[in-house]
Amino acid sequence: MKRILTLAAALLLAVPALAHELKVGDLEFIHPNIPQPAASAKAAGGFMAISNTGTEADRLIGVEADFAAKAETHESKVDENGIGTMEHVDAIEIPPGETVNLEHGGYHIMFMGLTGTLTEGEMRKVTLVFEHAGRVEIEFMIDPPMGKGMEGMDHSKMDGMMEEGTGN
Repeated sequence: MKRILTLAAALLLAVPALAHELKVGDLEFIHPNIPQPAASAKAAGGFMAISNTGTEADRLIGVEADFAAKAETHESKVDENGIGTMEHVDAIEIPPGETVNLEHGGYHIMFMGLTGTLTEGEMRKVTLVFEHAGRVEIEFMIDPPMGKGMEGMDHSKMDGMMEEGTGN
């Protein structure tokens, strides 16, 4: 039942009219997308669902994008005091037979040091690096801007990290 609910949630992420998906080996990528950030934005978030139809776990261990100086896997959390944080994570586990949602408020991809504007309707190539599946090139759709969310967050600390060359 949990798998059905997770798959239903992943499909809800793919509801936009131009939703897309890609299957490579045992991994399925459901609607990789970046909500269009403001033209002056230095960072943007990437979201999707990743399903693993195989019998072994895999791990997302790297991200490369030519439209950003740096791309990393991150996790957002809210502690018991209601304080939100976002941190770099070294890997995102994709268990066998399960779907992992990269979404607001949880795991996601951060594209930092954007080298140009991201315009709604564009497709941008991104290479995901997996422990077992290796390098997988997919396209992220630039979706309509969000009303609230990533572009409303304070990314000033991340700009500092970019200059210092740290990802943590």
